[in-house]
Amino acid sequence: MTALHKHPEARFIRLQLRQNLALKSMTAAHWAELEPLLEITDYAKGSPLENQGDESMQQYFILDGILKRVVSSPSGKEMILRFAAETEIDTSYAAWRLKTPMPYAIRAVTRARTARLAMEDWVAFLNRHPAIKNQFELAVMKLMSEVMAHTITLHLLDAPGRVARFMRKHAELIERVPKKELASYLNLSPETLSRLKRRGKIKFD
Repeated sequence: MTALHKHPEARFIRLQLRQNLALKSMTAAHWAELEPLLEITDYAKGSPLENQGDESMQQYFILDGILKRVVSSPSGKEMILRFAAETEIDTSYAAWRLKTPMPYAIRAVTRARTARLAMEDWVAFLNRHPAIKNQFELAVMKLMSEVMAHTITLHLLDAPGRVARFMRKHAELIERVPKKELASYLNLSPETLSRLKRRGKIKFD
């Protein structure tokens, strides 16, 4: 990881950060305060960013690539809760506020790059700027609502319906998420996903 101000691509990364949906209302003064706290980190495909049960937490702003949230059962069975890509965030903010360990893991689906900072530094920044805090907490609530909606979808929709919903909600990811990962997210086997494609029930390359 490299501090933002020391990164060789700092100028480009600053432009990427200003496109992040959770930071869209930031002023020049806010950026001057936040940027010295940010570290830029690159991850290989499959790399862990956070592990389920961790107590040391980070705030992530996604610059490149795709991340996923994964929850694991004691027996090792995994469920993907969400994908997130450029201009989005991933966060352990709710666990931090509740003073509980991370309830899920965060991993890189593809090669990825994030700007990150320790959760205590992010929370301190938010507490100094109530308007940004309100905007961020709304984003977190929407994110949690999306995870809940996805979980409900797995129970209410059949396999073609689940795929159709993903294509409608996340059309920008359909060509980027590996089909094995997509099948897992939709609680399908890769073979079922391929069979639906062959039968014309779903359409993607």
